[in-house]
Amino acid sequence: MSSLIDRRARCLLVQPSFSPNSFWNYRDVCKLVGAKYPAAPLGLLTVAALLPQHWQLRLIDENAAVLTDEHLAWADIVLTGGMLPQQAAILRIVERAHQLGKPVAVGGPDPTSQTHIYDGADFRVLGEGEVTIPPWLADLGNQVNSGEYRSLERADMSQAVIPRFDLIRFADYMHVGIQFSRGCPYNCEFCDIIELFGRIPRTKAPQQILAELDRLYALGYRGHIDFVDDNFIGNKARVTEVLEAISVWSQAHDHPFYFSTEASINLAKEKRLLELMRDNDFRYVFVGIESPDDAVLAQTHKLHNRNVEVADAVRELTSYGMIVNGGFILGFDNETERTADHMVDLIQDTGICMAMVGTLSALPNTQLSRRLADEGRLFTGGLIQVQACDVDQTTSGLNFVTRRPRAEILHDHAAVFRSIYKPKNYYKRILYTAVNLHPSRHNKTNLREARRLLWSFIKLSSRAGINPHTAFYYWYTLLQVLVRNPGGVEAAANLAAMHLHFARQTDYVVRLLEERIVQLHQTGEEAYNQGMLGQAAGQLGTR
Repeated sequence: MSSLIDRRARCLLVQPSFSPNSFWNYRDVCKLVGAKYPAAPLGLLTVAALLPQHWQLRLIDENAAVLTDEHLAWADIVLTGGMLPQQAAILRIVERAHQLGKPVAVGGPDPTSQTHIYDGADFRVLGEGEVTIPPWLADLGNQVNSGEYRSLERADMSQAVIPRFDLIRFADYMHVGIQFSRGCPYNCEFCDIIELFGRIPRTKAPQQILAELDRLYALGYRGHIDFVDDNFIGNKARVTEVLEAISVWSQAHDHPFYFSTEASINLAKEKRLLELMRDNDFRYVFVGIESPDDAVLAQTHKLHNRNVEVADAVRELTSYGMIVNGGFILGFDNETERTADHMVDLIQDTGICMAMVGTLSALPNTQLSRRLADEGRLFTGGLIQVQACDVDQTTSGLNFVTRRPRAEILHDHAAVFRSIYKPKNYYKRILYTAVNLHPSRHNKTNLREARRLLWSFIKLSSRAGINPHTAFYYWYTLLQVLVRNPGGVEAAANLAAMHLHFARQTDYVVRLLEERIVQLHQTGEEAYNQGMLGQAAGQLGTR
């Protein structure tokens, strides 16, 4: 019998689903614009490019389509994997494939960090695929039917492949991702990125990024591209070169794309980068702010955020045409009973509409999890096994004995959600952001896209503009922006659409937090901690 490598094997790549209640899964907005999910599955598209190209490749994204038994029956081998919030979905895919007698390979951040949770998979291809996929393929060629592949070697990004963008339907997604760099130069205690990818950013060359833009352009894609880097400006000299190259390319191609990314807040001090990002039509940037308290930032080693006037930094980024999304965390050791109030004030003062507020997780193999284990405070031996109600950082976390009373942190978490996504407060932030936004808008919509946006606006107005809880704020905000800064109207409408998602997510998160508070009061915090620590000791004893 020939090996899978020797023949035109049928390989099914499956993107596991995210919860519909996740911060990032704004399905309400997708419905308005006719998409099925916000982001295309870049990880699996990259894996597909690393596989034998004579294979028959098919990709099913559970966020955009239903994975059927017929899909699985077609395959000779199934590949899946992903992040912590996808854990349950990954395991379900492995089980379904095995029921049909199909071998499964898993990879990605969660299998890499918590490998033994995935012992049921036939192959565990861990770390960076550029390094570990080749030895796995070599074993497949020798008809090896199981194994684990791990390496401490970092991938050479100068040799990175172009993802197989042709395997997806662009209309299913609101944006497509590309990756410029891996790694981050900072040393945040809670971060697993520096553990997975290192603290020395590795980058692609400008011509590699342009080749990916060429591929997307040739395939007919137009619109939003997200740079998925964990810190886009980790290597400032290199990113300057890339932005300069994109600027020339975009002018030559009549600006077919606009962009978004994630960066550290010190981007606000980089005038040259800000000018280039404005010239290249960067419209969104996600910034990890974490806490309003300098003492907390010092304790968690997020030193580049200390002594920063966050409101000034956000205002600066907004003035260059970028809407700032922010990440915030509750549950740090040295926060106080006033931290939540300070967080709400900061979010309102900065005008950050899309604020991801979660509780601290001690992720596996991080400095935080190692410290908490040394202090005897880490639950479940460092394992994080996702429960049905856990959707992302907004509903999970606090997998350790907290310094502040746990019920107090949960109460604060719910209070922050209620406050920041209350329509009056949210629309106040929309108004502030849209009035101060100065977008370049080089990317122009064609007639077909304009019709789609008009229809989306009509659908949005039929919901937000009629709902008694939001109607006044919706129309007042749009009118104010139209009068004071017409260039910000599109952004205001987009942010109003996002409130449809955040209102629903707030209901889910607050209800879940209130249930946990009641359960905690019934159990007692000391008993809860002792029970969780006992489970950790038991798991360590069986490993």
